[in-house]
Amino acid sequence: MSARTLPARDFTLPDDASEPSAEDVTAPADQITVDLAADGIVEVTLPPNSVVRSPEARAAAAAVRMFADGRRLPLLLTVTGVLSVTDDARLTYTNSVAVSACALLGESPVDRVIAHFLLRAKPGSLPGQFFTSEAEARDWLREHHREP
Repeated sequence: MSARTLPARDFTLPDDASEPSAEDVTAPADQITVDLAADGIVEVTLPPNSVVRSPEARAAAAAVRMFADGRRLPLLLTVTGVLSVTDDARLTYTNSVAVSACALLGESPVDRVIAHFLLRAKPGSLPGQFFTSEAEARDWLREHHREP
């Protein structure tokens, strides 16, 4: 199935900025992508150097529901380089009825913090774990995917 690229109306930091502030942000060139891989895992990639807000999260969730088509599918959510996720966006991602398990993929300690922020929105609501290896994340998703 083909990928859906969603416009990101958020902000990115200039390369020389160290901390986000109202004066430092610029319009992003990056976008959230949603795809259904051949192995049945829905892949959502959040744009690096951006703040993910509710409108973008809702659009991504709608694309996930479209790919799921009434089923519950495993989700690989890539958070590499994301600056932050708003509370409203976090709730949108964690309230998905189309997801059976969620593996969050990142590279840095900051990515791990963002992933745990997303995971703690509704503890125990669905299996979720942070990974730095895509292969390990996919293996874990296949083990934890359960469709009613």
